[in-house]
Amino acid sequence: MVGKGIEPHVIFVPYPSQGHINPLLQFAKRLASKGVKATIATTKYTVNSIHSPNISVEPISDGFDEGGFSQAQKADILLKSFEENGSRTLSQLITNYKNSTHSVSCIVYDSFLPWAFDVAKKHGIYGAAFFTNSATVCAVFAHIHQSTFSLPVKIEENEPLLLPGLPCLYPLDVPGFIMASKISCLFSHENEPILQCGKS
Repeated sequence: MVGKGIEPHVIFVPYPSQGHINPLLQFAKRLASKGVKATIATTKYTVNSIHSPNISVEPISDGFDEGGFSQAQKADILLKSFEENGSRTLSQLITNYKNSTHSVSCIVYDSFLPWAFDVAKKHGIYGAAFFTNSATVCAVFAHIHQSTFSLPVKIEENEPLLLPGLPCLYPLDVPGFIMASKISCLFSHENEPILQCGKS
């Protein structure tokens, strides 16, 4: 993939939200400090919010270039549009770099955007999911993926959720959007990213 003496080039693709952009940006800075060319590929709406001297920033489209989430208004609509438009524009970005001295060797993508792995495969480069969640939340998602329990999760206020390898989890300890009372529209999308990311 990367020849001897060639600087590796990693494109980072965050979900367009500050809590997802910042962890990937910090990881990109760390790799850049080790000699890796790092590029953040983020939505046109968020591209101007990222400033770092050693990181390149490139726009890709989520289909809502003027207003981002506020324009989409629903997470499932944003995710579906981002998959369609982001796949196309990320692929174009990789192709543009192929003709330069910095061809892309890897895509590190937010776990909410599993379609980025398909783009990496299409171009014959590495792809790696990046989880911005805590280890406990990742473990809960793994148990959902393994069908240890089903969605929506029903936990009584004083009864803990018991999962192997984790301490007792109470309603305030687990992601609110998996709870029966707060089930998110994310789970109505047939390619729900949280559950699909483990299948990449």
